[in-house]
Amino acid sequence: MREPGFWHGPSSLNSHLLKPLAALYGAIAAQRLQRKGLNAGIPVLCVGNYHVGGAGKTPTVLALAKLMRNLGETPVVLSRGYGGELRGPVRVDPERHAAADVGDEPLMLAGHLPVVVSRKRADGVPLARSQGATVILMDDGFQNPSIIKDASLIVIDSERGLGNGKVFPAGPLRAPLRPQLARTDALIIVGDGTAAEPVAAEIAAQGKPVLHAHLKPDDAPVAALRGKRVLAFAGIGDPVRFFNTLRSSGINVVRQQAFADHHPYSQTEIEGLITEARRDGLTLVTTEKDLARLRDRRHIVPFAVTLEFDDPARLQKFVADRLFKARERK
Repeated sequence: MREPGFWHGPSSLNSHLLKPLAALYGAIAAQRLQRKGLNAGIPVLCVGNYHVGGAGKTPTVLALAKLMRNLGETPVVLSRGYGGELRGPVRVDPERHAAADVGDEPLMLAGHLPVVVSRKRADGVPLARSQGATVILMDDGFQNPSIIKDASLIVIDSERGLGNGKVFPAGPLRAPLRPQLARTDALIIVGDGTAAEPVAAEIAAQGKPVLHAHLKPDDAPVAALRGKRVLAFAGIGDPVRFFNTLRSSGINVVRQQAFADHHPYSQTEIEGLITEARRDGLTLVTTEKDLARLRDRRHIVPFAVTLEFDDPARLQKFVADRLFKARERK
């Protein structure tokens, strides 16, 4: 879906009219958070966010996976496979599966580490353990109570924050903020903006860590695009952030086109973009997540980014402590 503009603006008539639905949705979501989940038998770390749409969860999952491998762990990602047709449980195979089967984010992640997709997340635990997992790394699922989490790390974009701060559909929040804050174990703020400061203050007041991070473009795509005129397109939660990242990397974005998050590109759309780029002497560039949804990738440059933490030692200590405490409890 494409997020409505009033989610990220001042109070509007649309938001006001949707308050009754938001109250009902929020009450159900808050009650659901209270349910007891499955004990996975091994530590479970969840990367989530408070709201619908993009915030940087996937780069965070990759960064945590790398950190845990450095600690001697074997992380396996568990995802519900949003946008995919397979209910699972199934291990994602990039050679056999497409985004239409397992979702774009799991397919992208599977190029880096083992990924299990299961529509019912708890059903995916035995398969994840059979893959040698010493830690289950949940990609999303913060609001899903089906599995007990040993740590929930919440990602928030410093520019977007929480939008208008209202619960869906009046705003972007997946559940009322207060119970979500209570279940947060660490907050990760991506970027240098100030929109996340109120949430950061509340988390810090609870004595929980607030970690800062930045998306760093990989050297290869920056070098490949240097000096070229670019047509950028993206169907992610926050395509504007992607376009801004390109420009801040010194890339000449002549034209940009935004699609809805998880947009299923048709062959006609891609051929249209290729034709437009050729006609005007432009180079096509998109995100790794978008590339996972494309069958024909020959004429498109993927722009990879890595999440880098300002204080990696603090993150490592938090993760190591949580893993140690989780194993004591198990």
